[in-house]
Amino acid sequence: MPAQPLRIVFAGTPDFAVPCLAACLASGAQIVAVYTQPDRPAGRGRKLSPSPVKLAALDAGITVEQPESLKDDLVRAHLAAYRPDLMVVVAYGLILPRKVLAVPRLGCWNVHGSLLPRWRGAAPIQRAVLAGDAETGVDLMQMEAGLDTGPTLIRRTTPITRDDTGGSVHDRLAGLGAEALAEGLARVMAGEALTPTPQPAEGVTYAHKLDKAEALLDFKLPAIDLERKVRAFNPWPVAEADIAGERVRVWDAHALDRDDAKRGQSQYSDPQTSPGSVIAASRQGIDLASAQGVLRITSVQRAGGRRIAATDYLNARTDLRTP
Repeated sequence: MPAQPLRIVFAGTPDFAVPCLAACLASGAQIVAVYTQPDRPAGRGRKLSPSPVKLAALDAGITVEQPESLKDDLVRAHLAAYRPDLMVVVAYGLILPRKVLAVPRLGCWNVHGSLLPRWRGAAPIQRAVLAGDAETGVDLMQMEAGLDTGPTLIRRTTPITRDDTGGSVHDRLAGLGAEALAEGLARVMAGEALTPTPQPAEGVTYAHKLDKAEALLDFKLPAIDLERKVRAFNPWPVAEADIAGERVRVWDAHALDRDDAKRGQSQYSDPQTSPGSVIAASRQGIDLASAQGVLRITSVQRAGGRRIAATDYLNARTDLRTP
């Protein structure tokens, strides 16, 4: 008699989780239900909008569940009625109580966007870029009651370059997470028991949720720290800076030392210029002084406007231009 397909409940919400849902669908397992967060207001009209995972699940003809919480006994009983062998959790956004973790026969797996135990928590991708980490990755983890404390099963790694943004790393890790999950499912469905590796006690850091209040650039910091914030906060919440009295969003910028910044500039302000002051503005970009080095801004967005190159911004701010 042929073996019954693995019964999976998938739980996820944002775009990051969609490739993992696709990996489950392609695995040959039976996706008996998808859990995702309730529809939330979005856009200027604040209309209720379904999550990316909900849209993908409906497109695949899968039953969708959207409880506000998993703490209710009736919600847990409803989940148990699906008789899942495994629950796969990817950026779901709700805490799984111990009683929920115990429902599936094989427990619950989580695809987490960092190399644990570094960057446990809500915003591991942006925090890794912000900290200047040279490398990040994804861990397929066996979930337990603690916050991202469970043993790891499969790992994928990737470098973080100075060209990377929070968005580019997000997209790369979403793909790597799907690869790790696909491997794990294939091995389990072939009868293999994955070997869990406990996380080391050393190196634990927490990736706290991003706050828009963090977006403002503080030019009392070194330029390299400001560059990392610009990259980490692209595409959300997007860094902000005051440029000669106007608050703008900063989409692209890079750090330079003063000698590099001066190259090609016929005029440059005194090196003792206070942090945040414009020391040059040309087709190369807008150079602002920092505690150490220069931040060259190359793409901005004015209030109510769209993202534009710094050179286009300077067409409206001719007062800033230097030769």
